[in-house]
Amino acid sequence: MGHKRVGMNGIFEIKKGFVFQAANFLVNMLLVSSVLLTLFGVGWEYSTRLYLSGFSNAVLPYASSPEQKVTAILAWMQQGPARSNEYYGDDEQDRDPVDTLNYKELLTVCGTATNAFVNLAAAGGLEARRLLLLDAQGLNTNHVVAEVNLNGRWAIVDPSFHVLLRSNEDGHLLTKQELAHPEVLQDATSNIPGYDPAYNYEHTAFIHFARLPVVGGFLQSELNSIPPSWQEQINWTVLVERQSYDTIVAGIVLLCFGICLRPLIFWYGRTISMVPMSPWEQLRHAGVSLFSSSTATAGKLGKSLDPA
Repeated sequence: MGHKRVGMNGIFEIKKGFVFQAANFLVNMLLVSSVLLTLFGVGWEYSTRLYLSGFSNAVLPYASSPEQKVTAILAWMQQGPARSNEYYGDDEQDRDPVDTLNYKELLTVCGTATNAFVNLAAAGGLEARRLLLLDAQGLNTNHVVAEVNLNGRWAIVDPSFHVLLRSNEDGHLLTKQELAHPEVLQDATSNIPGYDPAYNYEHTAFIHFARLPVVGGFLQSELNSIPPSWQEQINWTVLVERQSYDTIVAGIVLLCFGICLRPLIFWYGRTISMVPMSPWEQLRHAGVSLFSSSTATAGKLGKSLDPA
């Protein structure tokens, strides 16, 4: 009976050691993968910035005012050089600036047209961000526009209609707060063919959480309850307008998650009298084992071929 208990304990210890080694390996792979993902995102973002810089230099007039830059971008979007007519992707919410700037089809959709405008405006030195126009419940998006900081005011630009919204009375640029008044919106959009009155500014947001499954509606309602002044302190555009940004953020989040898991692995290792290896130690040991095996194999092969 005692031998059986000792045997069972030995099997249990082996299982605990196996679980520890597997968990340590997975966490280490998570750390390595997150670092590689972050580096990939940084490289992607760098190449995107270079592309947008060259694109903005070709579109925006040299030494122009911020308002002239906005007008130049909208004119290019409406009448610019020929672009591909057919978009071969399957995602109408594409957030890659290279796609949104080069496919005519994407420039007719409010979300991707705003993406193209915001990225090109940012490359031209303008401060721009997307703005969602929500329904009466504040959960569904009716339209997507952009805000541009001009002379200290966040003026509304509608990239899909290629207009800076102005007051017909005195021509001054309008903000979302002003456009929240129905009579002001009616006056500003009366000359825009096909403008849907549902595209109003009574309920707006910078990011749409309602599309997330299960918790989306709750998150969106909670975000709508937050004062707009606080929401404006966060550059939501960084998270939603470039896939390269998303990749960097995902890599950093996974890296932080892996770093937080490491102390748990060390704690579990100490409880079973085992010391976990870092990912770099594992890689080093794997490399040493690989090359030492190759060297040993080559040595044995050389001895077998030696006529002496």
